[in-house]
Amino acid sequence: MEATTTLTLSSSPAAAARRSPTRATISHPHLRHYPVRTSRLSVAQSLASRPLSSGWRRRRRGSGLVVRAETFGQLTTGLESAWNKLRGVDVLTKETIVEPMRDIRRALLEADVSLPVVRRFVSSVGEKALGSDVIRGIRPEQQLVKIVHDELVQLMGGEESDLVFAKTGPTVILLAGLQGVGKTTVCAKLAFYLKKLGKSCMLVAADVYRPAAIDQLTVLGEQVGVPVYSEGTAAKPAEITKNAVEEAKRNNIDAIVVDTAGRLQIDKTMMVELKEVKKAVNPTEILLVVDAMTGQEAAALVTTFNIEIGISGAILTKLDGDSRGGAALSVKEVSGKPIKFVGRGERMEDLELFYPDRMAQRVLGMGDVLSFVEKAQEVVSSFL
Repeated sequence: MEATTTLTLSSSPAAAARRSPTRATISHPHLRHYPVRTSRLSVAQSLASRPLSSGWRRRRRGSGLVVRAETFGQLTTGLESAWNKLRGVDVLTKETIVEPMRDIRRALLEADVSLPVVRRFVSSVGEKALGSDVIRGIRPEQQLVKIVHDELVQLMGGEESDLVFAKTGPTVILLAGLQGVGKTTVCAKLAFYLKKLGKSCMLVAADVYRPAAIDQLTVLGEQVGVPVYSEGTAAKPAEITKNAVEEAKRNNIDAIVVDTAGRLQIDKTMMVELKEVKKAVNPTEILLVVDAMTGQEAAALVTTFNIEIGISGAILTKLDGDSRGGAALSVKEVSGKPIKFVGRGERMEDLELFYPDRMAQRVLGMGDVLSFVEKAQEVVSSFL
């Protein structure tokens, strides 16, 4: 439970007069203030202690328990068939890995990973499998699991990529994306994340084409306890954002998150508008919000936006749904830009940093095997 001050839009002097002098306020005609209330948003728990949501399922295999993300369920099953092909094999050779490599290739393609990415991945896994040393006590299928895990981690960026903050003045985070990807909700989730880091935050309503988007952002701002800056639908997005930055400076706000207009598809008008906003405020971060259910198309979108406006990373939404996982596996490799956050649910705390190693473990669903192989490798290395 966390005490927060909830603020949103208004210019009513009467409302200002009713405020208690002991309550924290930000005085501006485009901001409305709400009384302090106790937030019911719980702080996100660690993966180890977090209960499984509806997006997860358990199943028994022998005496073990496999925990699997539904998003990658089909991919996990496909990879399992590769490990099974190595049962009874004594060593990884060119002949013994033919069938497993075919299964890995098929599983990745069925998960909607782009063909060039699949080709490079399978080639790299094959080379490392043939070049791996035999470790006593480690079966060939366990070695292959570890090799595929390491390659998946590298495929998705190697390590997490957190937000970059401005050295002076407010950090400006500009969110872009097509319609329907959950961009406005992500703004509020990102503000909630920033608050957990101890940063003061303000949301900016720069989607002037949808009055409902401004109203939605206002409600969400109240929910997470941050002010929402808006000038209605008459002003231009670049001017709104520029004025919002000045307001943030006056009130010593650490970061602002800008919600911009989306389109049903990429068009010149949207790109010109985003370029104008970028020129007006020089954002610290430009993050593209993409729907994980679009598969490899998400990677293509990230590439296009990066070429047009220059982005710093991506946020994948709806990763708790029934997407096949191709987006998470393709974005970094295809576009060269990292996935910074993933959305796993509707709650404000359901936006998490993207950890490639954790994601790889979820794909494989075999954390116990990975730990076993890593320990064996450490023992062998200690004698070298």
